[in-house]
Amino acid sequence: MFERKQFTQTVSWAAVVAAVSGLAGLVPAKAEDTVKVGMILPMTGGQASTGKQIENAIKLYMQQKGDTVAGKKIEIIVKDDAAIPDKTKTAAQELIVNDKVSFIGGFGVTPAALAAAPLATQAKIPEVVMAAGTSIITERSPYIVRTSFTLAQSSTIIGDWAVKNGIKKVATLTSDYAPGNDALNFFKEHFTAGGGQVVEEVKTPLANPDFAPFLQRMKDAKPDAIFVFVPAGQGGNFMKQYAERGLDKAGIKVIGPGDVTDDDLLNNMGDAVLGTVTAHIYSAAHPSQMNKDFVAAYKKAFGTRPGFMAVSGYDGIHLIYEALKKTNGDTDGTKLVEAMKGQKWESPRGPISIDPETRDIIQNVYIRKVEKVDGELYNVEFQTFEAVKDLGKTKK
Repeated sequence: MFERKQFTQTVSWAAVVAAVSGLAGLVPAKAEDTVKVGMILPMTGGQASTGKQIENAIKLYMQQKGDTVAGKKIEIIVKDDAAIPDKTKTAAQELIVNDKVSFIGGFGVTPAALAAAPLATQAKIPEVVMAAGTSIITERSPYIVRTSFTLAQSSTIIGDWAVKNGIKKVATLTSDYAPGNDALNFFKEHFTAGGGQVVEEVKTPLANPDFAPFLQRMKDAKPDAIFVFVPAGQGGNFMKQYAERGLDKAGIKVIGPGDVTDDDLLNNMGDAVLGTVTAHIYSAAHPSQMNKDFVAAYKKAFGTRPGFMAVSGYDGIHLIYEALKKTNGDTDGTKLVEAMKGQKWESPRGPISIDPETRDIIQNVYIRKVEKVDGELYNVEFQTFEAVKDLGKTKK
């Protein structure tokens, strides 16, 4: 315990890399019967719902599949970084150097995933990204594999859909960090190419944003719709202020990637959210039997509906299990990443696979509309785009 307390938030980044580099050949052998998985998640702060969903899903998966794979017992160690990159670095260092983990996973926002990337490379440990959605993430380390999504996958598709369905003028509101920029740029490229016009463009702070003054500007611009990207956890606050400012009554619809209508918050957003159309990788209303079973099990275990972060965590731990099966329990990081490349399986969200070239996820993207089903609000899918790769990489 004493040694762990010595790692404070003031540790320098150079010291982190030096520590991992220097210890790479000196780390004692891990206990033969245990594989430790370090999860770095925002369990507090504005993205806390992301961390809780992922942690819950991992617990559920291990309840269903057991805590032993390839003869090794899986031990999960969760560290809260509150989506603050400096805390992510410290947590990753502690997990790698002190706890001797074989994987790091989670990463609620892009800056967190990027903060850990050099450590994953130095330590040769797989970094399984289960939330963050900027295209460049997997390019920052050969040890990063993603089971969540990229903003390019959904934003391009909603841009094409909007312009083909009578939406001519759009105002955009996006969080001012890398995923928001990806969402905005990919949407604009496709929407304007089809003849659409962006009449107002607003970027909001990532931390504790107040949307109200921006929404008034958007109302005054009189667009057909607002394209919105805010990270999971902020959609409820956005929709509340959208309704308070009367944009729903003014006939201004909300479109965007599906983060804004995350399933774990959707039911509390009120009727103002009805009719919102989004493109996304998962809905709790996805009609497959596997998803119906997943939703029922998650609700029974945690008393709430799973969202897309939950399914990304569920698939993240599945990928870790399958990689260990393929290596017969060998925890060499390079072998584990190779074992993850090309993996294919049926997820509650539909068929998914890991692109062997980019280590990014290939998956269906669904166009959904918020509707009331049996008195509850759901993202009801009505169109499917199959096996979508990350368009941020396919253009290079």
